This record gives sequence, C-alpha cells and structure tokens, in this order.
Amino acid sequence: MIATPELAPLFDGVEPRKAATRNAYGEALLELGASNPDVVVLDADLSGSTKTKAFGKAHPERFFNMGVAEANMIGVAAGLASQGKVAFASSFAMFATGKAFEQIRQSVCVPELNVKICATHAGLTVGEDGKSHQMLEDVTIMRVIPGMQVIVPADAVEARQAVLAAAEIPGPVYVRLSRASTPVVFSDDYRFEFGKAAMLREGGDLAIVAMGVTVAAALEAADTLSTMGIEARVLNMSTISPMDVGALQSQLWVLFAVGAMTAYWWYVLVPGARVNLAVNKRSGKLRAYLEELKADDDRKLERFFYQKWLAKVDPETRYLLRDDDEDAGEDASRSSADASERRRTKPRVALADTEG
Repeated sequence: MIATPELAPLFDGVEPRKAATRNAYGEALLELGASNPDVVVLDADLSGSTKTKAFGKAHPERFFNMGVAEANMIGVAAGLASQGKVAFASSFAMFATGKAFEQIRQSVCVPELNVKICATHAGLTVGEDGKSHQMLEDVTIMRVIPGMQVIVPADAVEARQAVLAAAEIPGPVYVRLSRASTPVVFSDDYRFEFGKAAMLREGGDLAIVAMGVTVAAALEAADTLSTMGIEARVLNMSTISPMDVGALQSQLWVLFAVGAMTAYWWYVLVPGARVNLAVNKRSGKLRAYLEELKADDDRKLERFFYQKWLAKVDPETRYLLRDDDEDAGEDASRSSADASERRRTKPRVALADTEG
C-alpha cells in the first residue's frame, strides 16, 4: 500500500480544481505518441468525445477511426498488437465493453495481447446522455475476464499517470474514464503505482475504500464524519485487477466500500451478506439523480441491517451492533465505558454505492 500522498485542496472553503479524466487521457496519448513510435490509437467515431482526436492530428499515420464498429475496432487493435504495436482502443464504456465483449475476451485476453482499452463516459457521470449510456457494469465485465487488468483513476492527475503506466504494463489493460469534470484529488507530485492502494486519510474508527470519481466524495464524507467525532481512513483502490489484497485485509475490522467494487468486496469479504443496490438508470441532472439514489439505498440498507445483522443501535455512539455477537444482549447492563471498549475490538460493517 502506498503511504499517504500529498493531496490537492478539496473542501477547505474554496472551490476545488476540476478536470475530466478523459481530458487527461488525451494529453497522455500525446506524450506517448511523441515518445513511443509503436503506440497506435483506434477510435469508434467518437474521437472528439474520447479526446483521441489530438493524437490523430499529431500522428495521422498511427490513428485509425474505425467508425461505429466497436467489435471490429477491438479485432484490428488485436491484430496491430500481434505485430508489436501498443494499441489503445477507445469508445464510450457502454460500447467498448458491452458491444465488444467477445472480441475482448477471445482476440485480446486469450492470446494476452498488448491492447489498452480506455473507455470514457463511464458510470453515472454521463448524466443527460441518458440511461442507455450510463454504464455501471463495465468494471465487473472486464474484471472477470482472465488476463484483463483494470485501472479506475481517481482524478485527472492519476488518469494521466495510469495511461502512461498502461503503455508499459504487458498484456491487456482496461482504463475507466469519466465524462464530467470532477475534483482533482492529488497534487502534481503524486505517483501512481499499478496494483497498489493509496492511503489518502488516516482514521481509527472505520475505513472507506473508494475508486474513480467517488474518491473525492469519500474524502468529503470522511471530513463530514470527523465533525461527528468519527475518524475514517480513506483508501484509493485505483487498481481493481490485480487488487491490493493486503491493503484490503488490513481494513477488515470495518469496511465501507464505495463504487462498483462494492458488490465484489461485500460478497467475498462478508460471507452470507446479500443486499441488492442495483441502480435504475435514467436521464437527468447527475446531482439530483444521486440524491434520489442515496435516499433509496438508505432505505434498502436500513432494512437489510435491521433484518439480517442488528440486534439494536447503541443509543450513545449510534454504532450498529451485530445480532450474532454472543454477548449483544448484555450491552444494556454494562457501563458505557465497558461497552465502548468492547466495540473497539469488534467489527462494524457499513456499505454504500453511489457511482459505478
């Protein structure tokens, strides 16, 4: 796990600097184009949106617009990679991973070719583009393919470095990027390390593990919790496959997962837990939509915890006590000091999923 890096100012009373990770992708491609003559870029008629257009202007002999034919784009990228090229293929996440799944699995991952699929417009950040484009499943689809490596950068600073790193990582890589401009989390001296989680904030009460554009929201949530006397550590899990299992295991005393990796960690790390936080996508303004989703998920989680896990809520600390604790019923007769000491040594569990 990476030691706590220096962060950019986020919520200190000033408007945070914002940038879209897709813009950082376009800038990184220009750097790669100038430094590595084997880098080629393919797009599916969306080069203006995916930000590959600048590479096409700078290196037209190494840029291929394949039209609205994502499956063919992946097949051509595989062919170029088989001849020694480092092929970057881009489209919206819905089309890059949904329409081209078979070609990614069969033509890229089975032969372990050097194809980098950098998909933009992932998750709910596409907003008004509509529910047909709001791809929440892409991380799961890519993660389960043997040989595919998955990176979800937290901000534009990490996105640029992740793309540069992807060019050096052998084999298939999927990089998930957003459309919207989101808060810049890291200072410019941050260094991305493939396969390693980064501790962004220390805290002894609970751990929030986040990826992608939800990392900024996790830091904001940790600051809010701090005003309530709850100190949360925040981990940026930007590499989803291979995952930094060691960093995760060190947080198992309490886990609060954010983003598309929630279902994976919840099912694997909390045996017997089953809670459905499926998102009903629709068109609309992102902020209003997230508020609606949050209210709905809060109801589901409250029902789940009370029915499956909880004996009661401690009136003093508001901590949720698990009903499988052998001595859960004895808390009422203990002093608050004894109960507090006991809670510090027992696991507490929470869960949220606001963005895919």
